[in-house]
Amino acid sequence: MQRVTNCIVIDNDKILLLKKPRRGWYAIPGGKMEQGETIKESVTREYREETALNIINPKLAGVFTFNILENETINQEWMMFTFVSRAYDGILTEYCVEGELEWIPLSLINDLPMAEGDRKIFKHVLSNDGDILYGTFTYTVDYELLDERLDPVIP
Repeated sequence: MQRVTNCIVIDNDKILLLKKPRRGWYAIPGGKMEQGETIKESVTREYREETALNIINPKLAGVFTFNILENETINQEWMMFTFVSRAYDGILTEYCVEGELEWIPLSLINDLPMAEGDRKIFKHVLSNDGDILYGTFTYTVDYELLDERLDPVIP
């Protein structure tokens, strides 16, 4: 099982997102944990590697399991630890190997192309004050959302 961390950085009613070239979908900057890292060490390192920014005081906002089904069998399973931060230092890199970094106004988040599970994560983070969201998302290999289980439930 792969483990990944990411962080939603909110600054002046904008969120820094990564537009992935493969699908043109927006994603939260982050990446794979390295052996022996804590989730906080991982999110700090991964965010810095992708953005050149140092996140300050990231708080855990969600813990998720992702299942990718192929022919009704799970062919990938990974866990994601999502953090949120409202403070950072540094200067945003002009180039990210993973895609294009963009500050997106909060009002436009729901209109962006992205994985459907990410919409639920954003809805929770932007409407909650510190509660952790737990969930499982099941997708096809083409990332069509088949099922979700969330606690607390998000309409």
